[in-house]
Formats: sequence, structure tokens, C-alpha cells
Amino acid sequence: MIKLSCLLELTHVTKVYPTQAGEYLALKGLDFTLNRGEMVAIVGTSGSGKSTLMNIIGFLDHCTTGSYVFSGRDVSHLDDEELALIRNQKIGFVFQSFFLLPRLNALQNVMLPLLYRGIQTDLAIKKSLDMLQKVDMKKFAEHKPNQLSGGQQQRVAIARALVGDAEVILADEPTGSLDSKTSHDVMQLFIELNQNENRTIVVITHDKEVSHHCPRVVTLHDGKVVTESSS
Repeated sequence: MIKLSCLLELTHVTKVYPTQAGEYLALKGLDFTLNRGEMVAIVGTSGSGKSTLMNIIGFLDHCTTGSYVFSGRDVSHLDDEELALIRNQKIGFVFQSFFLLPRLNALQNVMLPLLYRGIQTDLAIKKSLDMLQKVDMKKFAEHKPNQLSGGQQQRVAIARALVGDAEVILADEPTGSLDSKTSHDVMQLFIELNQNENRTIVVITHDKEVSHHCPRVVTLHDGKVVTESSS
């Protein structure tokens, strides 16, 4: 068994949003740790803070107070440009709506994170084809998103998240637009990536069927962690 080590740690994190009615406290002194090689579900009802937590973990937003240590580095007070650089190199995103560019084919969509890093086109093509093969989508490399089913689009999105060797895959309601069988298939792919490649995966969901696939489940309520369970 591979020994786990702490990849990220949030300590006493708060997030405050200004509103017309006053300040809204989305996270209230939240503590959360994630080990390398874990597959974790973050669950909670609407307004529980799970999307806010995902945005902070994924360097899409700052915490208001508290600390965020990622891979041994305190990233709590980095500016937007520094956060964007870490986000591109360390985080792979998978979203409910796929967010594939409609004018690009599957291969070109997967290549995007590599091209943003300035990687040469030939190498980007090779790495992207290898990743499409891994998610059983290489044969559809030249298909555009509107030529693919929802499950196939999500597999392309997963390949895009994986291609840059991200340290964390953040999947936000990754099965929300899929039928039950396709949802099961997508979650099985995440399980295989976690178990066979030691990929660190965080799934944000309100769906209990989805969270049951994850060895660890963290439940949020009112901006705090209220329960944790492990299988």
C-alpha cells in the first residue's frame, strides 16, 4: 500500500462575501486536509459551502481569513496571477457542464492546458492522444463535442484534467448531467484512476449515490465540516 502524505491543509478558513444585505459568511472557521492519493467526496445541501470550498482548494478564490497550505507552501495570500499559475500546473477541473469548446475537436480540447503552458504542439498532441486512450476516447479524437454523448464529453473533460499531470483532480458535480448508467461508468473511471495511478481526486456532489463511490466522505453544513466517514 502506498503511504499517504498530506497534500493540502486548510486551517480555520473563513470566506466572507459582501451582499446588499450585509456580509455573508460562506465558510466559518473550516478545517480540511487532503492526503496524496485520496479520493474524497465533499457533500452538502445548497448553501452548505461546498462550492466555496472547491473554489478555494482549486485556486479560483481566496480565503478571507485562515491558512491554506498546499504541498508544503502557504498559498493563503498569493495574488491572482500567482494563483492562476498554480491552478494551471497543479489542478485539473471536471465540471457538470463539461466546458468543452464547441469549435474544437476532442484532441484539441484536451491539448489546451498544455498549450497554455507553452508546450510544443507535437508533444502536446502525443500526451493528449495518450490521455484520450486512457479514458477510451482516442477513436473519437477528431469528433467535436456536439458529435459526442454526454458520457463521452465527460471522458474528454477528464482527459483534459489529467493531461497536465495535475496534483489534484477537482470534479464538481461530474455526473449531474448524466443518466444513472453513464454516471456509474464515470465514477468507475475515477476509481480506476485513483486506485491504479494513485491520482488524488475530490468530488463535490449532493448525490449520495456518487459519494458512496468515494472511500472518504466529508459533509458540510452552514460553512463547517459536520461529519467525516471512511469506508
